[in-house]
Order: sequence, then C-alpha cells, then structure tokens
Amino acid sequence: MIIRFWRGWTRPADADAYQAFLARELDAGFLSRLGDGFLGMEVLRRDLGDEVEFATVMRFADRAAVRAFAGDDAEAAVVPAEARALLVRFDARSAHFEQVDERTP
Repeated sequence: MIIRFWRGWTRPADADAYQAFLARELDAGFLSRLGDGFLGMEVLRRDLGDEVEFATVMRFADRAAVRAFAGDDAEAAVVPAEARALLVRFDARSAHFEQVDERTP
C-alpha cells in the first residue's frame, strides 16, 4: 500500500471555509472518481495560533493508482483553484510512503 501525505495552511479566519470546501469535494463524489486502487483518506486539522494546518493522508493500492489520481508527475500536489484561494501556502509536492507494517487492536 502507498500512503500519500500532503499539507496546506490557512489563516485562522479561512480554516472553516477550507474544511467545508474539503467536505463538499468529498461529498460531491471526489472519492468515487479515484478508482478501485483508492483505499481511503483522512483529513487532519491542527490550530497553530497564527495559522491552521491541514494534512491529507490518502491510501492507494499501488503506485499505478497514485498516478491515476495525480498524473504522470505523481508527487505533484493536486490543489484545485478554490482551495488555492483559501490556502496561505501548501506543499507543492506530496510525499509517498510504502506501508511496511500496521498494528491494530
């Protein structure tokens, strides 16, 4: 399994709007368009005082599934224009990790 990790930061005043944007995207069928190789996603949020950090953690079956989502430059961030308008800054490249172990209760 491949884990795709990405972060973006908003002003505190824009954090709720960005979180709502993400929820609308996910509810609008974004996840269903990712194909069979997409295994799930988490959205994380943390208040840093002068900014709010968001992180997305996406799980894919393999690197081919990542490329199906992101394109030939699989590490390039996928950030729609509406999201860019709310973000102060963001990772231009996503990090990909191969999951090598998992422990669950």
